[in-house]
Amino acid sequence: MKFQLLYSLTICVLAFVASSDAAISPEVYWKIKLPNTRMPKVIRDFLSQAENDVGDTKEKVYYGLHQHGIWVFSAATDEEIHNLKRETPNAHLRQVIQESINSDFQDNNFLYKPYFLENDLEKGNIINFPSLKNKNEAPIWPRQFVESIPFSSKKIPEILNHFSINSSKDAQTIKETIKFCEAPMKKGQKQNCATSLESMVDFSVFMLGTNNVKVIATEVQGENQMLLQKYTIEEVEQIGEGVNMVCHKLNYAYAVHFCHGGGSTKTFMVSMIGVDGTKVKAVSICHKDTSLWNPKGLPFVVLNVKPGTTSICHFLQDDQITFLPYEEA
Repeated sequence: MKFQLLYSLTICVLAFVASSDAAISPEVYWKIKLPNTRMPKVIRDFLSQAENDVGDTKEKVYYGLHQHGIWVFSAATDEEIHNLKRETPNAHLRQVIQESINSDFQDNNFLYKPYFLENDLEKGNIINFPSLKNKNEAPIWPRQFVESIPFSSKKIPEILNHFSINSSKDAQTIKETIKFCEAPMKKGQKQNCATSLESMVDFSVFMLGTNNVKVIATEVQGENQMLLQKYTIEEVEQIGEGVNMVCHKLNYAYAVHFCHGGGSTKTFMVSMIGVDGTKVKAVSICHKDTSLWNPKGLPFVVLNVKPGTTSICHFLQDDQITFLPYEEA
């Protein structure tokens, strides 16, 4: 009853704010809509960055790292598989691998496994993994600003002109991101491309059916430039089970997040330390039902298992946001 009263009050406050045409900041919007969880540092940082460049329409597309977690409905490409193989053409990376490889965690065919099994998440286990820091520095702009900019395949010329995009690579990236966001939903999937923090928050409440949520993200401290290194798992804490929502940052001229439901999952916070002293608190999502995933997808290639036969897990990089309902005590 108390929660229902709080939720009703929240809706009334938002309605009042909207009706009075008062613009509120993303930070205030967060506190109103998600009163029981703190804003992750990664969001605060990108909001702070936006304060300095909101409205800046100079040519700029922000790029991050490839996100394996988004493409579970697609067959693995030769390039994806090759990138995980030991026979890489990069001499420096070969040297790093030889120094840090740990055969107890993966077979000899791969540099590392972006996917793993739940029983691999044990204290004391040593894994080989690349950086969990993403490189996408796209700022999170306020909703009232981004909603004045088209986000549609039908408006590509207008969008390119707005951002003064002349590079063919950047123009293609803009097109591909919008096309990805407009693609039909897969069977059993709920998804949305959030172009602002406010729209991300709104979709999380819709997805989870509550605003009593916990919001978490991976945190990385003290990392150097090593491409791949050993991490020792120091602590594993399960923080949720059931439905959740994960938002992945896409390549675009400002922060656009692809948000989707993870289905039946277990969510863990995994504390690790790297050989270079890097401390990581990594969010790990374990998907209990993989029956709808592509049987030729990367998870099944690297793990040599079949869809629907076992739980499959992966880490989230530090700019991927996870929303999950607070469990009832």
